[in-house]
Amino acid sequence: MAFNRGSLLVRQAIVNSRRASSKPISAAWSSSDCIGCHDDENKWCFSFKRSFVSPTQHLSSSSTSNSGSSDLSNTASYHLQGGPSHMRAAVFWEPNKPLTLEDFHMPRPKANEVLIKTKACGVCHSDLHVIKGELPFASPCVVGHEITGEVVEHGPLTDSNIIERFPIGAHVVGAFIMPCGNCFFCSKGQDDLCEAFFAYNRAKGTLYDGETRLFLRSSGKPVYMYSMGGLAEFCVVPAHGLTVLPDSLPYTESAILGCAVFTAYGAMAHAAQVRPGDAIAVIGVGGVGSSCLQIARAFGASEIIAVDVLDEKLQKAKTLGATHTINARNEDAARKIKEITGGMGVDVAVEALGRPQTFMQCVQSVRDGGKAVMIGLTLAGAKGEVDINHLVRRQIKVIGSYGGRARQDLPKLVKLAESGIFNLKATVSKKCTFEEADKAYKDLDQGNIVGRAVVEIM
Repeated sequence: MAFNRGSLLVRQAIVNSRRASSKPISAAWSSSDCIGCHDDENKWCFSFKRSFVSPTQHLSSSSTSNSGSSDLSNTASYHLQGGPSHMRAAVFWEPNKPLTLEDFHMPRPKANEVLIKTKACGVCHSDLHVIKGELPFASPCVVGHEITGEVVEHGPLTDSNIIERFPIGAHVVGAFIMPCGNCFFCSKGQDDLCEAFFAYNRAKGTLYDGETRLFLRSSGKPVYMYSMGGLAEFCVVPAHGLTVLPDSLPYTESAILGCAVFTAYGAMAHAAQVRPGDAIAVIGVGGVGSSCLQIARAFGASEIIAVDVLDEKLQKAKTLGATHTINARNEDAARKIKEITGGMGVDVAVEALGRPQTFMQCVQSVRDGGKAVMIGLTLAGAKGEVDINHLVRRQIKVIGSYGGRARQDLPKLVKLAESGIFNLKATVSKKCTFEEADKAYKDLDQGNIVGRAVVEIM
């Protein structure tokens, strides 16, 4: 695997880093009835898509399913032990309209799913594409897809190994690609191509039974989920999309491990297969691009060239591993990259913006036989141009990369952060309250966020 060809420093950190420990804690809620939907208020729950089950029915079936199993009953009884009966979440209603905080019934996890009390959620351009209507997605939906939080409940009939790995009270971080663990690609270890994730979550806004876990408290109407719907006080996550977060790592900064760092790692380890001594260029050094700089440095890249149009971002890039910077507003980026590399071009160029012009720049920047890795999402239907003859004659490889592989990669990223090889605090440039979530996306859209913003929900 590409990671094993990385620098000795990285490998040693993975080997030597201590295993995160999480001690189970027992719930201290007093017994009370859970407030669910009333049948006459929730006709949508039975007619929406594939016959959604109302929160009340789900609670009833959960209780029945767990009878006779004291362990499962203890870990899946959060709602029956006086926990909150409702929560708030940020809802996207339609393109270019503000996100609003709405009341929801408490989401209920199903088998091999975990209910997380959300502590922090990153602010990502992928959400912004949805909010602006540039990426089609089911609405209304709850956005937010890079989270940290605390385990508060397991779904009924959840595998005992999952319960042991993520006990009640465990601190966790969630990846935005939540693998099912069972499909053709997951069985081959290619979690980043999980069939269920793309067929259900990205195509329909549901989890892998074709149903959402989110229902409005006022009407009982279902609301879709972008990944886990992380901009919420609680969220349901398939267990294969989680890894334990050690106590030494803070909730807020660690949220970016689930997308910004996760995406960068997938590009560098799997798509680019970066080797020590490689020359790397990163075009666009926002939250994901700046994470690429740190991962490239960790893998032992010799020349790391940051390209952007904002001097503030380029100055920041120098602290995150960039050996050279180029302001593409002032000079031809591809020509300058060739100049820096003695006329050769880089071994790997990464495009982290998702724009047709930077797509072309990326391909033009690599040496013969080099790799142009595309990780930036863009307006649906957008096309990138490429010189076919140059591609063929010079053996240029153009590779798409959406993210990392949760079960393999997320634990490694936690160890890189815990060891200090990846600097989380340097990447997070802005912290917001839950109530400021909509403003955070407006700031992102206006280019006012240098690194990554994180919404604190604690």
